[in-house]
Amino acid sequence: MQMIKDKPSAVRTDLLPALAGVASAVSGVGVALALTGAQSPLRAPFILFFLFAGPAGGLAAVLHRLDPAARAAVAATGAVVIDLVIAQSLSSPRVLTANGGITTVAVTTALLFLWTPVRRIRNAEHIDPADRLMKRIKRIRSGRFRI
Repeated sequence: MQMIKDKPSAVRTDLLPALAGVASAVSGVGVALALTGAQSPLRAPFILFFLFAGPAGGLAAVLHRLDPAARAAVAATGAVVIDLVIAQSLSSPRVLTANGGITTVAVTTALLFLWTPVRRIRNAEHIDPADRLMKRIKRIRSGRFRI
């Protein structure tokens, strides 16, 4: 029997997307329980997980160029700062409600996650036409050009 060592194990390659899915599910359940006002013992831990993991995940997606340790540290610190700034801004005019704070954090998290695809689209439009032409010429000369 022949073993192929170059192929990464399925556990290692599938673990990160699986954990991201579980984190999204836990966050979604926490937000749903909080906004509906359901009395559940899981409500507080799930919403606290969302309040920390949501902004941290969004910041980690925005800061993709940093190395993983620095990205984790900045994302964790930024998540706490985002939560504190939202709480401060909602408490100053005395309009702080649980639903308002959770909704504001959810919108902020969504905007952070949407920043990455928008940035990719915007950066793709700013490529100089001369650079595109030179890349096409290089592909044609290397034989990798397909019509």
